[in-house]
Amino acid sequence: MTRVQSGRGGYRNRASLLAGAALAVLAAVSLIGLAGCSSKKKAGVQGTGAESGANPLGEQNMGGKNSLEQFSQKGTLSASNGPLADIHFDFNDFTVRQQDGQILSTNATWLTDHAKARVQVEGHCDERGSEDYNIALGAKRAQASKDYLVTLGVAAERISTISYGKELPVCTEHEESCWAQNRRDHFAVSENKE
Repeated sequence: MTRVQSGRGGYRNRASLLAGAALAVLAAVSLIGLAGCSSKKKAGVQGTGAESGANPLGEQNMGGKNSLEQFSQKGTLSASNGPLADIHFDFNDFTVRQQDGQILSTNATWLTDHAKARVQVEGHCDERGSEDYNIALGAKRAQASKDYLVTLGVAAERISTISYGKELPVCTEHEESCWAQNRRDHFAVSENKE
């Protein structure tokens, strides 16, 4: 059995990593299936506006006073509907690019304005390279974003990191534009319980 370091979870064997990824995919497919089952709106309940294309977070992605609770209930958020935007990396690199520095600055502002929020930085890679290499590269990418956010004034205790390597791609085509989408840091928001 090959042992692989996996984010903050210590070392795991390759089979348990693949089983974990399979469970995550199964859970995502189940949630998508459940979301598709209910197409009727309840009378008297105001929608989020997402179905009409409106921004459910309100002006400037700041949301209302309950927005943090809404994010916490949903768990991991994608860049399209979360308060924090993903950043991307060049091939075989973990340096924060200039254009992504602005995105991290905006993310830091949101985190500063929402003092109860915690964020987990998820490092991801494209499919090229070995599993071990991509786990290490994803960890370096996540740490680079954490370090950048800390320099912008976000407390280090509010930021955790994890590497998923190449296990959770957002695009599965075998070409450069798809690989570029997968070389990313994703920011999952949760509420600080302390």
